[in-house]
Amino acid sequence: MAKLTKNRKLVLGKIEAEKLYTLTEASDLLKQVSTAKFNASVDIDVRLGVDPRKANQMVRGVVTLPHGTGKVIRVLALVTPDKETEAKEAGADFVGLDDYVEKIKGGWTDVDVIITMPSCMAKIGPLGRILGPRGLMPNPKTGTVTMEVGKAITDVKKGKIDFRVDKFGIVHAGVGKVSFEPEMIADNARELLSTILKLKPSAAKGTYVKSIYMSSTMSPGIPIDPRSIDA
Repeated sequence: MAKLTKNRKLVLGKIEAEKLYTLTEASDLLKQVSTAKFNASVDIDVRLGVDPRKANQMVRGVVTLPHGTGKVIRVLALVTPDKETEAKEAGADFVGLDDYVEKIKGGWTDVDVIITMPSCMAKIGPLGRILGPRGLMPNPKTGTVTMEVGKAITDVKKGKIDFRVDKFGIVHAGVGKVSFEPEMIADNARELLSTILKLKPSAAKGTYVKSIYMSSTMSPGIPIDPRSIDA
């Protein structure tokens, strides 16, 4: 077992054993226990009482974080020529169709989000084996397959994220940066958690939210009281 460094012991000492923190408390404490030399990402992990193997217990959704993600989101708009101007004016970093489809077939996936139109899915569908594992496959349920291309790009740039429960029943999502004020971190986390609560499947029995942890890159997780999501 690796030996704890003096700095690590000091950090862990700031988190009270067995205590469940409110969102406000956790957001403030996170800034104290984040020691990375860079502007670390802030993450939320929510363990849900669902069986993701069953279609009627899948939890998936989108949420627009009120203060954004703090990251520069690179958007590829795969659109027909008549939508290219709209996509460029909305801030898409890459715009086109056939040329980018060929680039992706060659292994290029240097983007964070791909937005497209229903009429283009016939060309994009075969790219699923490349885009799917990277979480880049456009999907109508997340608003990335739409005729409102400009709005979709603007929303993503402002902080719209999509999330889904993984095979272990956990939702993992980034909700900002350590450089954010504690109130901004709490606001973003609250928006995500409130959305997850609204998506509770009717087929889910027992405790829906089993645990919530907030952490930053390289920091320990801070346990959050699920009953304090509004706190």
